[in-house]
Amino acid sequence: MGLTKRFGDVVAVDDVSLTLAEGETVALLGPSGCGKSTLLRLVAGLERPDSGRLRLAGADVTDVPPQRRDVGMVFQSFALFPHLDVAGNVAFGLVEAGMPAAQRAERVGHLLELVGLAGLGARRVDRLSGGQQQRVALARALAPDPALLLLDEPLSNLDEQLRQALKGELARLLGALGKRALYVTHDQSEAFALADRVALMRAGRIVQLGPSEELLERPVDGWAARFLGHENVFEAAPRSVLPTGAEGLEALFRADLAALLPADEEHSAGGHAHTAEAVVIEALREGLGWRLVLDVPKWGVQVVWRGFDREVRAALGLAVPPGAPRPGASLVLSAPPDAWRLLDGQRPAAQDRAARSEGDDPK
Repeated sequence: MGLTKRFGDVVAVDDVSLTLAEGETVALLGPSGCGKSTLLRLVAGLERPDSGRLRLAGADVTDVPPQRRDVGMVFQSFALFPHLDVAGNVAFGLVEAGMPAAQRAERVGHLLELVGLAGLGARRVDRLSGGQQQRVALARALAPDPALLLLDEPLSNLDEQLRQALKGELARLLGALGKRALYVTHDQSEAFALADRVALMRAGRIVQLGPSEELLERPVDGWAARFLGHENVFEAAPRSVLPTGAEGLEALFRADLAALLPADEEHSAGGHAHTAEAVVIEALREGLGWRLVLDVPKWGVQVVWRGFDREVRAALGLAVPPGAPRPGASLVLSAPPDAWRLLDGQRPAAQDRAARSEGDDPK
């Protein structure tokens, strides 16, 4: 709790407190240099904190050396022993602990089956694919049955296709193991797929902590919203779509909740939707869909909207096969009321002002 680590004048981890529940996976998510890997190394005992204490299973382990902390760690580079075969790598910690050979062989066999490497125990690790090496590293970390599993960007050295495949397998494994796990990544798709909660880090601090849905729907500020992939973050909320009293406050538009309609359907989108004429400023092909930059004069902003061919085709009346949406083309953007929202750090005060302006009890 309250962990702090400095390297000279740089505060890499700044008074961080985090508690993991039994069987919970928490992802440390953030950009390079935010302190997430340093925090993991503090937990592992590979770095010593300048202040703060670390407790594991109720015991203070701040001064306990790494090999006695009852943690398993999977490194970014896998760090396998090239002179040992697959089984030897997995069994390394068990040999060090003095586990009898028969029991050790049974444990290794069980773990290789768990990670999908049954029958490969005698293979040299340099003859394995990257994905197989990652599984060996995971099995080795799990072999001593640690109380806490630490994973430092374990998929970052793999190609994209393999990362996507192993992400699902790793999520299944972590769920089946029922262990506490701390997972470091800069990739939000990994964090959201694998973790029960996500700790978003910036400049050595946890700026937001919660389930992925909570972070995505209610980012705490503009930086968090942008890092999590929201493109439509505005320093000043448009008056036409947010409550009285919200003027000048930072706002987010969830374009993923919005739909495109033909230009003549502005008044047919339903009474509770915010609808406005939009003009195509820029159209960029993205695989099977489009990224459109739309000027919305009624709201006084430009927004980015992404969607599939069929949605653009229906809204703009394009022929089949469709051509590119032309700059200057008109359509209607329809969004439910909750597509526009104030960012969490500012919402309570704005809501209070809005309530008072309407004569409501702000409680």
